[in-house]
Formats: sequence, C-alpha cells, structure tokens
Amino acid sequence: MEFSSHLLQNCWFLAGPTASGKSATAMALAAALDGEIISLDSMAIYRSMDIGTAKPSLEERRRIPHHLVDVADPHEEFSVTEFVRLAALAASDIVARGRKPVFVGGTGLYLRSILRGMFEGPEADWPLRNSLETQARELGPLWLHDRLAACDPITAARLHLNDLRRMIRAIEVFELTGKPLSDDQHHVPRPPNEQPRAVVWLEPPREWLRDRINRRVDQMMNAGWLEETRQLIERDPSPSRTARQALGYRDLIRHLAGELTLAKAVELTKISTRQFAKRQHTWFRNLEECLAIPMTGTESPEALSNRIQQIAADRQASEQARP
Repeated sequence: MEFSSHLLQNCWFLAGPTASGKSATAMALAAALDGEIISLDSMAIYRSMDIGTAKPSLEERRRIPHHLVDVADPHEEFSVTEFVRLAALAASDIVARGRKPVFVGGTGLYLRSILRGMFEGPEADWPLRNSLETQARELGPLWLHDRLAACDPITAARLHLNDLRRMIRAIEVFELTGKPLSDDQHHVPRPPNEQPRAVVWLEPPREWLRDRINRRVDQMMNAGWLEETRQLIERDPSPSRTARQALGYRDLIRHLAGELTLAKAVELTKISTRQFAKRQHTWFRNLEECLAIPMTGTESPEALSNRIQQIAADRQASEQARP
C-alpha cells in the first residue's frame, strides 16, 4: 500500500535534525489538530531500544496515540518498503476515524519515500554485502567510497564516508542491475494540489544544536543507555546489522567488547550524532517539498506548532486563490 494523493493531503509532516525539539512540537501540533503521531524514525521501530532512540515516554503515548513505534524486534531487518506500507495503513486508519496524521522524525529517506514514492530495487544479496563489509573493515571506508564513486559518482557525492550501509546498498544495486542507484531516485515532487497540508523541518542554530546533542547524550547515559545496550547484545536471537549500527549503540557495543573506554565511546557518540545532524540538515534542505522553519532555540513547542498551522493555512489560501 502506498500513499494516494487524497491520503497525503490529510497528512502533516514535521522533520528536523536530532535533538531539535521535534517530538515536543509534534505533541503540541497533534493536540491542536486532534491528531495522532506517526514516527518517522528508522530506529524507534525496534522494541527494547528506548533510551538510545529517545522514544516518547509511555505518558506521552497515553496523551497522544503514537504509531510505528515498537513494531519490530531488534533481530529483524526492517525495509523502507515495509515502513511505507505500515505508515500508509496507519494514516488511512487515522483519517477514517476523523483525526489528523502527524508524521514526526528525522529519517529523510522515509520522508522522501512517502512524498515521492518508492524505489523498487533488487532484493538483498547477502554474500555480496558481507564481502563488501569485510573489505571495508580491512581497507577502510575510503576504499568503499572510492569503489562507489567509480560506478555511481552522484550517490557517492551524497553519502558520508561513515555511511557504510548505504554505500554498500548503492554498490549492490549497481552490481545486480548494471545501473547506478542515482538513476532510479530522481522522483519529482507531486503537483502542489496533491501535496500534504504541511511539510516542514525545524532549522535550529548550529551551536545551540551542538550543545543540545552533547547534553542529551549525557542524559541518556545517566538514564541507563549502557545497560540497555548490554541487554540488547545479550538477546537471543542477536540484534540485526541495522540495530547494531544504530547511532550511539555501535560505540557502546564496541566499549562492551573491550575496544573502547566508556569515555571514548561517549565522545564518539557525541561526534557521530553531531555529524548525523549535519547530514539531516542537508537531506531536508535539498527536499523541495520541505519548508525550513528557522528557530532561535527559545521558542515553545506551542509557538512552533502555531507557526506550522499558519504555514498550512497560508498554503491553503494560496491554492484556493489560484484560477
């Protein structure tokens, strides 16, 4: 199931970099709209990964219903296709009950796949993936990036050196189809009259966000993130590659394996989270449908919610004024 134009027109989307205040703003927006929240977070789907993914609390979920949180076990692989299918089902159900779907999260690929449709790529070739992962560990991420640049320079220019999973997928697509992944991802935006009520992203000041990220990592550690990670890797079946590579968890897993001190693991988590926030900034800035909401960091969630509603009202008035 994919998103029809009619379904999209009933949806609201709030994106932004990690730690920018999306969740609190979405709670305020959903309360104002009589809406329900659908998560746009590729790791919040996993059960038992609560602290490190900054999931909404049980109290928040009681106040506003949340969807696509805790829908898979950590050992399961979860595809973008499956996400879009479940998101469309959830949104359809919310609309049928007379409420508004409010999407919130920072996974740009999920957002683009909903807005523009899915890329139907080949099935995973696990022997090829395992071989590329082994070579990347031995030869370094720059080797993998160079190999990708040789077959798909457009995708290579878009992906960060540390994004091994997506680099491997892009190489896999080329090896299996003979075509670069970038050839199949030039989906264009839908016409204005088929787009959602609002697609916005929070754009906070860089230094403010840097401080927020550092403090949030410390708060997560104090809340028991290390013990959560320990329990995660002791699960049977063991976590999937995707779950193990989740932001922050991978560094804590290395600490628990004796490869890093705890202080170093925390430091690397802060660095990788700040780098991830920069990549999110690029994702949303380059997504034509996504309108930036510059913020100072002093705004209340209610004030940001009001700005989003005003943007939607202005857009609707503009559409109605067209001949």
